[in-house]
Amino acid sequence: MIDLYSSPTPNGRKISIMLEELGVEYNPIFINLEKKVQFSEDFSKISPSNKIPVIVDKSNNQTVFESGAILLYLAQKYNKFINEENYWEIIQWVFFQMAYVGPMLGQAHQYLFYNSGKSKFAEEKSKGYTKHIYDILDKRLSKQDYFSNEYSIADIAIWPWTARFERHQVDLNNYPNVLRWYLQVSKRPAVIKGYNVVGNFFEIPKP
Repeated sequence: MIDLYSSPTPNGRKISIMLEELGVEYNPIFINLEKKVQFSEDFSKISPSNKIPVIVDKSNNQTVFESGAILLYLAQKYNKFINEENYWEIIQWVFFQMAYVGPMLGQAHQYLFYNSGKSKFAEEKSKGYTKHIYDILDKRLSKQDYFSNEYSIADIAIWPWTARFERHQVDLNNYPNVLRWYLQVSKRPAVIKGYNVVGNFFEIPKP
């Protein structure tokens, strides 16, 4: 049994989707970010940064925080959605998501969705970063179906962020390769189920 402490955010959804893809038993535990539960004393013990997601693997009493680290842990534990032949190809796209896609699109959420109209400078910067990200994704996906030669943790890491394309003010029709990939991944049963496991439930956005 794996305890998953999470919320319905892109980073949280990465892990619930991964666990559904693996078909392993897990216990989803909702951390209400609006009520600041992430800053509680109990949660702080397993999440030094007070962020979700976190897993506790009861089979070996292993706690892992940071979504990228959790994906790697699960992929290596179950030897799925990662392989030796394309290991570094997959890892670089996971790190790209962690270092660039998540932080920049996260800022886009703040300036283009939650706080629109408050700073023209911040909005224009966010639009520029967002376009750059989607251009990179589209170029990569013009060469193959997935970010590696097969569906992997790279796709699981990136997909939940592109599922917020509306908040990014992005029309996926302008990125045909991203659109094709987005729709392909969104039809996977584990993605559909893993998208909603804690908190309020939402429909997967349709372009």
